[in-house]
Amino acid sequence: MAAERGHALDERVRSVVSPVVEEAGLSLEEVRTTRAGDRSVVRVTLDLPDDAVGSLDSDTLGEVSRAVSAALDDSDVVRGRYTLEVSTPGTSRPLTEVRHFRRARTRLVRLQLDDGEEVRGRLADVTGDGDDAELVLDDGRRVAASGVRRGSVEVELRRLEDDEAGTDREGEES
Repeated sequence: MAAERGHALDERVRSVVSPVVEEAGLSLEEVRTTRAGDRSVVRVTLDLPDDAVGSLDSDTLGEVSRAVSAALDDSDVVRGRYTLEVSTPGTSRPLTEVRHFRRARTRLVRLQLDDGEEVRGRLADVTGDGDDAELVLDDGRRVAASGVRRGSVEVELRRLEDDEAGTDREGEES
């Protein structure tokens, strides 16, 4: 019964938050509400649209967070006091859907295939949709998305250091 109420509240919050997120040109990944003592915690996960490459910057995240907070306050959909947490999925999100792979383009990925093989490479493109989607690695290998048991983005510290220093992957200034 409590789970059903929580799901219903999640859906009501989603209906209030969704237009704000869409207006900002972002994708609403998840809405989750829980009770924490005498208050609720509302967790909203946002991402860039599926066709975007890169990461959601903190300034945009802050702006949208303020707009989401205002919309929730105006609607009074969450009764009483609440804490709002707005975040992105981050690199630790498992790649389980075609849209996750699209967002991971240009990133180094590790794929565990249904046949037990492990594939590692930079994801260059995702072609097709649904069961016909194919992952294209930068070395030309193609993997059917439907054949991936588990996928993840690998964090590249060297690449992050290069980006922060203003150099590209070959070490030349950008």
